Order: sequence, then C-alpha cells, then structure tokens
Amino acid sequence: MELGRDSDTGGQVKYVVELARALGSMPGVYRVDLLTRQVSAPDVDWSYAEPTEMLSPRTTESSMQELGESSGAYIIRIPFGPKDKYIPKELLWPHIPEFVDCALCHIRQMSKVLGEQIGGGQPVWPVAIHGHYADAGDSAALLSGALNVPMLFTGHSLGRDKLEQLLKQGRQSREEVNATYKIMRRIEAEELSLDASEIVITSTRQEIEEQWRLYDGFDPVLERKLRARIKRGVSCHGRFMPRMVVIPPGMEFHHVVPHDGDMDGDFERNEENPTSPDPPIWSEIMRFFSNPRKPMILALARPDPKKNITTLVKAFGECRPLRELANLTLIMGNRDNIDEMSTTNASVLLSILKLIDKYDLYGQVAYPKHHKQHEVPDIYRLAAKTKGVFINPAFIEPFGLTLIEAAAHGLPIVATKNGGPVDIHRVLDNGLLVDPHDQQSIADALLKLVSDKHLWARCRQNGLKNIHLFSWPEHCKTYLSRVAMCKPRQPRWQRSDVGFENSESNSPGDSLRDIQDLSLNLKLSLDGEKIEGTGTALDNSLDIDDLVDRKSNLENAVLKLSKGAVGGVEKASLVEKADQNVDGSKFPTMRMRKYIFVIAVDCDSVSDIPKIVRSIMEAAGKRNSVGFILSTSLSISEVHTLLVSGSISPWGFDAFICNGGSDVYYPSSSSEEGPETFMVDLDYQSHIEYRWGGEGLRKTLVRWAASVNKKNGQTVEEDESLSTPNCYAFRVKDPDLIPPVKELRKLMRIQALRCHIIYCQNGTRLNVIPVLASRAQALRYLYIRWGMELSNVVVFTGECGDTDYEGLLGGVHKTVILKGIGNNSLKLHSNRTYPLEHVLPFDNPSIVQAEGCCNEDLTASLRKLGVIKG
Repeated sequence: MELGRDSDTGGQVKYVVELARALGSMPGVYRVDLLTRQVSAPDVDWSYAEPTEMLSPRTTESSMQELGESSGAYIIRIPFGPKDKYIPKELLWPHIPEFVDCALCHIRQMSKVLGEQIGGGQPVWPVAIHGHYADAGDSAALLSGALNVPMLFTGHSLGRDKLEQLLKQGRQSREEVNATYKIMRRIEAEELSLDASEIVITSTRQEIEEQWRLYDGFDPVLERKLRARIKRGVSCHGRFMPRMVVIPPGMEFHHVVPHDGDMDGDFERNEENPTSPDPPIWSEIMRFFSNPRKPMILALARPDPKKNITTLVKAFGECRPLRELANLTLIMGNRDNIDEMSTTNASVLLSILKLIDKYDLYGQVAYPKHHKQHEVPDIYRLAAKTKGVFINPAFIEPFGLTLIEAAAHGLPIVATKNGGPVDIHRVLDNGLLVDPHDQQSIADALLKLVSDKHLWARCRQNGLKNIHLFSWPEHCKTYLSRVAMCKPRQPRWQRSDVGFENSESNSPGDSLRDIQDLSLNLKLSLDGEKIEGTGTALDNSLDIDDLVDRKSNLENAVLKLSKGAVGGVEKASLVEKADQNVDGSKFPTMRMRKYIFVIAVDCDSVSDIPKIVRSIMEAAGKRNSVGFILSTSLSISEVHTLLVSGSISPWGFDAFICNGGSDVYYPSSSSEEGPETFMVDLDYQSHIEYRWGGEGLRKTLVRWAASVNKKNGQTVEEDESLSTPNCYAFRVKDPDLIPPVKELRKLMRIQALRCHIIYCQNGTRLNVIPVLASRAQALRYLYIRWGMELSNVVVFTGECGDTDYEGLLGGVHKTVILKGIGNNSLKLHSNRTYPLEHVLPFDNPSIVQAEGCCNEDLTASLRKLGVIKG
C-alpha cells in the first residue's frame, strides 16, 4: 500500500486494512476477505497487481492446521476498470457493476472451497458484507441483494456534507462540484446504502445527528420511533430504518513506545551511544529548522482544502510568540513534482509555500516531500520528544484517526470542534478543541499548550491513560456483537445442493426448461386451470409450515391467464406432490450454455417486442448452445399474450424476468402438448423480500396516487390485475403530470419505505418492487442459483428504456444496443440527478451498437463481440 499518495489512500484505507486484520484474529472468525481493485501500472506499487495478499500471516505449521487451510484475513484484488491504469475514485462509478460481478465470482468460488474444508460439503457463504465509502456501499448493496446476505456500511466521509462544505467555500458552483466529484452519483450510492444496510457504523454521534440526517433515507427521530415500536411489538407499517451504531475506530498499539525523554537528554545519549542512530525521517525533518530543539507543532494531512492547512500556517505566521516558542512540521503526503499533483492539491500546496514566504517562516516550518508509512510513528515520537503538539484543523473531521495515533505516542492535541474529535476528546481529555474557521483561536490553543508545561504534561498523561479504549480488540468485540444481532440471511434453496451438483451427465442442449425443483412448485396455468403438484418427493428438511406462513405471497402469485386476456386473480394451492415421471437428478444446466441471449429491449411500443424477439432468435440461428431469457417490465400474462400474438413458443426460452425484475418464471417441464404453464421461482421471491414494505407500502402509494389525481385529474390508478406480491403496478394516463422518478423515490425514502421505483413503457406504467430487485440483479441471482456464467451473457437493449435501463449496461456481460429503439423513453431520464455518462462505461469494448434490428445488423454486432465467428 502507498498510504498518502493521494486523496484515495488516506486514513480510511489504513482503517479498513487494520479492521480486516484485527477481525481475522478474533475468536470465532474463520476468514475475512477485503475486496479492492487490482491495478498493474508503472506509477503504483507492484503489490497493487497481486491478486491475493495475506494480512495475518501464520507463524507456524501447527497454526495452519489448527485454524484451517484458508483461514485468516486477506486482501483480494478484483480486476475491473482499466487494467493498466490507476484512476481516482470519482472515475470508477461506470465500472462498479463489473466489480460486483467479479466479486460474486470470487465469493461463489470461495463458498465452495470453504464448504469442502469446513462446511461438510455445503457452501459456506459470508455472514455479512461491509461496504466502506460510497462506491463500496453501492457495491455492497448489490452484492447483499444478489446473495441475500446482511449488509453493513461505513461512510467515512459523506457526499451531502462535502457538497455543503464546498458550496460554502464559494469556489465552485453546484454544477462544477458535480462535474469534478460526481457528487450526485455518490449521494445516490449513499442513499442506496441506507436502503440496503441493516447496520450503519459511525465513528461519532455527531456523524449521525449532523451528517446522516441530511439524507432522505435517514431521520434520527423516526429511527428512534421505529425502534421503540419494534421493541413493543407494534407494526411499523412496512417502514424500515438502518440501525446507527457508534463504534470508534481502533488502533494497533503493539509497536507504540511513548517517549519519556527530551531533546537535550537524547542528544547526550546518542553521543554516548552512537550505535543507535536516529530514524532517517528525523534528520529529513530537522534539516528545515534553524533551532530543532523547539517544541514541534505537527500536522499530518493531505494538501486538501478541507484539511484547512492554510489557516494553520496563517495562524502560526501571524502569532509571533508562537513562532518564537515552536516549530511547525507539515507532513502533506508524498510528492515528486508539484506539476504532477492534482490541480486541487497543487493549488493548496502552492498557497502554503507562498504563505511561508510571506511570513518569512524559513527555518521554522518543515514540509518534507517524502515519508514512508512505517515512518509515521517515528514522526509522532519526534514531536513528543520535543514536547510538541499534534493539530488537526480540518473544517470537519469524520473521526480523526491521527488524533488517536498522536495520543498513543504521548502527544497532546489541538483539534477541530466539528466532527469526531469532540467524541475523542470526551474520552481522552488530552487537549483543546477549536473553531477551524477562527485563526486566532487556533493560535491561542497552540500557544497555551506549548507554553504551559503543566497543562502539556496533564494532557499527555490523560491520553496515555485512556488510549486503550480505542484498541482494535475493543472495536472488534462491539462490531461482532452487532453483526450477531442481524437476522441470518444467505443463499438458501429448498434443495441445498442445487448449483453445485456434478454436471458431467448434462449436455449443452439442456436448459432451464428442464427444471424440477421444490422451490419451483407453483405453476401458472395459461388456461386458468388448476395444475396439480409436480416434482420429486419433498425433502425432509423442507418446512411446509414456513411456506404456508407465506400464503399471502403464494396464493396471490398465480394469475388466471387466458390466452390473450387477464381474467383476474385466482388462489393457488401449494403443491404437495412431486412428479414421479421426472428424473430427480436432473437439474438446471444453464451454465452449460455457451451463450445466453437476454432480450431486455424496452420498445417504444410493446407490440414491437415479438418482431425483435424473432430477429434476435434468427440471428442466433439453430445453435443449441444458445439459450434465451426475456427480461421486461411486463407481467407474465402480458408476456404470454405477446408471444402468442407473434407465434413464438414459450418453450424457446430458458427463463422470464418479469415486472422489472420482481419475478422470475420458467416454462413448465410438463408435456408441450398439455396446457402452457410457467413455474414461479419462490426462492427468488424470498431472496428479494428484504425490507419489502408490503401492504403498508401499497397503501402509501395509493394515497400518493390519490393526491396526484386530486391535483391533475384521474392520472394514476392502481392496476391490481397486473400486480404481484412483489410488484405493485400502476397505470399512468399522462406521464407529463406525474413527478420525476427521483421525486417519488425521495418521498418513499423520507417515509422510511424502501423500494425500487421504475417508470416503464414510456412512463405509462409505474412498477414498485423490492429495493434490491431489478432486471440486472435477477441475472446475478441466476448466476448464484444455477451457475449461469455472466461472461457468457449477451444483453440486448435499446438506445434508451425504462428508468432501470442503466443497470442493464454495466458488468462483465456483453451488450448489444439496438439503434433507434426506445428513444421515446428519453423523457423519463430528463430529470436525472446525474448524467448517464457518470455511470456508463461507453468506452467498454463489450458494448456494441447494432445499426438496426434486422438479421444482418444483429449478426454483425455479435461478430464484433466474438459471439459469432467468421
């Protein structure tokens, strides 16, 4: 690691690495994987290219046997984004879906490895997924949804707070801030993290009360009310709020040896004992000073405007008593050439150099160009040896890990009163808090500590006495106790070996229409007939009572489907018997397909779908190795009607992703001569039901529709015939009279209702589905459930589409964009909070555009992707 090389490698990186290492050594924790990006570039350390790095090396052979072959903490570097280029985090957003897909692959493979080692042959899934910072929060939410695993989140610094601070500074407009920092995309990722997280870990109470409360998805007052209702066993009417937990970061103390001497005594000892030379970084710093024996004021921060180093230099330069008593040391990351630094950092550094010249601070201020991470403790020790002070003058500090480090080395502190330092000072009582905007206050506090030796000694002792409260073991104990309180969730099929079975006997021609599994025991008759149970004998581990408890979901799941019309909702009986005619050893072999073509084209007119489906099937030719999935906002009844109208058999498909990703169906394995039926994947329904608001959400949506209709006439109405247990459908007569999707999403979040809102069919329909459900997530589910390789998937889309359109373009799959299709949906995206180019990898070679929908155009595009040879 190269901590401090830029704004992306600061204290947050150190925090996460030390947390992973500490968790890996805790009793009861078998393995910790820290997932990050793999980079092989000449301008970064070689270790960035290593796919795996062990954080907790075993010391003996016996320890490996005792703990297990794959136990411990590891950095796992996932290849995604530009392979040979280090890019800042603001440019990573378009590549997040690729990271999620590759991370899923690693997790699935590791679950099998651990299952063989410690799981008795059953896969061992993660207990929790923890996202750190906004981009990782976005990734963790998608991984959590794909795996049905609890999510935790730590923001470290928050986008809304940063936006406020930047706008207050007045240097950039809102548009400029968004262009530079992709701040609105970051804020939406943080909102999604609130939607998906069971626990949000913060370092301080201030972060909750003053920063998280800026978000639509969190209200401290409502959170306390909902928690009280849960404790009393009172309904929350479908409302959910993540639990905010304050756990201060830890620190590794094993290498810390507080210094007890002073400069003169040390010089004398070094002269007597020349065999113990000073650390090299000491001379690198002291060469700046004309009098190196004076107390050192130490600041350790990047040259970033929010770190407020310029105000510190002004305070030092304009306070003559302080200049006479102390030196100032500024450790501002590493640099070779100012011209090679980022524009922002270079501007701050040049301002500091100009201030040093303005106040003639030569011989009093040190600003070395380089330091190594392992030298940071030596820098603290040097400051403590001179009886100096550590200062953090940031405008706002989410926590302030450097304050903990400084205290551990016996340094009193002066710190900003905005943020985490308030909580740290309350525990340690080892310094003074200041207003970072008040230059005089900063100077007075520094002068008071370096001039009053009794105060300095008392602050030093207080810090050393209480520092153990910030150890990593203490942090991990609290952390693990919170994780244990989460309701266990993991990929759990009603037949647990599915997806990992031996597939040697299966041929590439097999497909998902061969499925016969206990979770797919609900058939939809397209003739409106009741279909008796089919499948193999019930597994002994299947709890029928659990299924019956979900009868409100299951009984309404079956639509009475006439061939071409919806006849209403019909109750369905739970299948109790399995079809003895189906070989119980035959399971889905979608992973045996060479390619899966996913038709996810949001046409300007629904009636155009059959034509496009036929064109794509014709382009695939007669290849048995190609399977098909239809992914759409339509219900299964509408899908069937369309296929019938286009003379397309449902048997030509492996699966149907319907209602915008809230439901997955498969063609029944019954005889093709019998009634046409579909099987709903009940495992998928249970997979996505996390935080689904149910009837409470539906009633809120109905009230919202009524308010719109009261204002604009009969504009929105609920369509119960197209709704399912996991999708509430509404018809929209005039899309121009309803608010943009972002406003309805905000309204739901403010009321603590977690859902995914999709405007579809050019805005004439509104689908509201579970928050972690989507068409893109359904594909990831099929990968986890059946082993369908995402890299073998080709997704066909239009140039635009429903408001979930962007989710279909990223990832490891290939994409064919049909030119001229779906452009009527552009109006749905006109009020976006951030532009599509902030999130879509338009330079991705796996995305090609077909000039049209004819066979020749599609075939040419597939050749470009390498799907068709010749």
